[in-house]
Amino acid sequence: MAKSTVSTKRLSRQLIHWLLEEDRREKEGPYRKEEPHRQHSWWQVMCLTGVDYFSTLGYQPGIAALAAGALSPLATLILVLLTLFGALPIYRRIAAESPHGEGSIAMLERLLSWWQGKLLVLCLLGFVATDFIITITLSAADATAHIIENPLAPHLLDDQSIAITLLLIALLSTVFLRGFREAIGIAVFLVGVYLLLNFIVIGVGLYQILTHPGAIAQWQTALFARHSNPLVILGIAILLFPRLALGLSGFETGVTVMPLVEGSSNDTQEHPKGRIRNTRKLLTAAAVIMSFFLLTTSFITTLLIPAAEFASGGKANGRALAYLAHLYLGNGFGTIYDLSTISILWFAGASAMAGLLNIVPRYLPRYGMAPNWALLTRPLVLVYTAIAFVVTIIFRANVEAQGGAYATGVLVLITSAAFSVTLSAHHRRQKKGTLVFGIITVLFLYTTVVNIIERPEGIRIAAFFIGAIILTSLISRVWRSTELRAERIEIDDNAHQFIAEESQGAIRLIANRFNVGDVQEYFLKEKEVREDNHIPPNDPILFLEIMVSDASEFADVIKVKGVQVGNYRILRAESAAVPNAIAALLLYIRDQTGKIPHAYFGWVEGNPIQYLLRFILFGEGDIAVVTREVLRRAEKNPQKRPGIHVGG
Repeated sequence: MAKSTVSTKRLSRQLIHWLLEEDRREKEGPYRKEEPHRQHSWWQVMCLTGVDYFSTLGYQPGIAALAAGALSPLATLILVLLTLFGALPIYRRIAAESPHGEGSIAMLERLLSWWQGKLLVLCLLGFVATDFIITITLSAADATAHIIENPLAPHLLDDQSIAITLLLIALLSTVFLRGFREAIGIAVFLVGVYLLLNFIVIGVGLYQILTHPGAIAQWQTALFARHSNPLVILGIAILLFPRLALGLSGFETGVTVMPLVEGSSNDTQEHPKGRIRNTRKLLTAAAVIMSFFLLTTSFITTLLIPAAEFASGGKANGRALAYLAHLYLGNGFGTIYDLSTISILWFAGASAMAGLLNIVPRYLPRYGMAPNWALLTRPLVLVYTAIAFVVTIIFRANVEAQGGAYATGVLVLITSAAFSVTLSAHHRRQKKGTLVFGIITVLFLYTTVVNIIERPEGIRIAAFFIGAIILTSLISRVWRSTELRAERIEIDDNAHQFIAEESQGAIRLIANRFNVGDVQEYFLKEKEVREDNHIPPNDPILFLEIMVSDASEFADVIKVKGVQVGNYRILRAESAAVPNAIAALLLYIRDQTGKIPHAYFGWVEGNPIQYLLRFILFGEGDIAVVTREVLRRAEKNPQKRPGIHVGG
């Protein structure tokens, strides 16, 4: 029994060690370092985004037919127009303003500072999580549909859609647990084969329509069955097109992968004009290609497939093009098509998982809103996999049922992108741009609201993710609030001279809240501190003033200036949090001079809870107490710890 307990403990330790194991060369320091990217031609990177964007053809035509019926081609045409004249101009501008892969969320972060910007980013991250998680589960569910409905598949798989979907997701997580690296070559192959096979199916479908004109007549009959007025039909199609919003996915990914796009030889880090130009080619080509496939596939599937086959349990449910491939080109070609579709859908899940693993380190650690394990790949993979399992079971691996949730994530991200571009144009005083992008924003907002009203499951899932992200972020922010939080300290020549002069004797710094900044202010402060702490009148002192810049930031570079007012010498700096900056500066002075500095504070009066909240939200509060705690955590040896004195 004792041996069994020891063996269990050993296995637990080995499992924890494996989960937390990371490449230390990539994980030095508190944040994940940006890795240098190997760059590729824009069309190759387009294929990497295409595994997500183009793979929606596996289920989009069927969902469109279910949502709009005979109006599906018209509703798809409106969607295409919104893609080419709405989403594409928005993201072409984002590519110019965010050329290093930050995307529209980072634009909003820059345009909306302080806590409102951070809170908006956290909410948008909830929709990003919705988008990517549903991409994983929806793609796996559609791959499962292609497996089960293949005529060569054994019948024992017929009622195992949930189990097969869970297995595909588990295989996906296994790839990432073992270590995943970008594979653009695979993406190029998968996208090339998949688009070629779809082009063949479209060609055969159009041939069948041309040789059987009765299909067009039947479609026209269905189209005018309820309304004979073309304008009324167009109006209904406009109302229905938000249900087809899945066809808009892929744009955010297109700007996120910008660091992979090869630019020109004269590109600079600040102005990579060649990369921007090539990314715009990527976005335009992807939008045009997808628009062609959306229109043609919607047309042939609506005209050639009986409406009953699109419904749940029908042979075209979640696999309309595969249905046509088997029907008109035989089971041999149909099986090849199924294998291609399964592969690209599975790889689309890999693209989404990679996006999830990159999104947390990009934002939350900078806010202090991620626990330490959130920087590690394997624990995150297990968390995302567990969430994907739960979503799959809730939706019973049903493609159409998950469409609303996916569309919600996609539409909110595109709407936020449109809003960020409108806001940017407004800040630049571009009246025409503000008007045009504002109209586009309203259109996407309408599409989003309609989608949420008709299919509220998406907003429920997003709300869960938003709540989870905000809750864990706030807990992490409080937990990490007493870290040093200084990336580095930079001091000017005056400050360096003041510290050098002070180091000839005892180093004493008086913490002062800047008010008027005149001689009288420093005279009174010095008199008060010397009396309260019994500092000899001949001992030199330095004043230390930290002004709060943006308290919503977590880590920053502390730039210290030396300022002289009369005979008083002041070290003045800005930081997101006063006590953390003081602690970092005291340790810096200790390391530079070899002497233990002493800092002097006055007592604060009032409710300690109120001061705690002030510290967390505004970077101030009971500064002396928090400074000492930051120093205690940063320097374990009390003999080497700077002295903190409180008087009054």
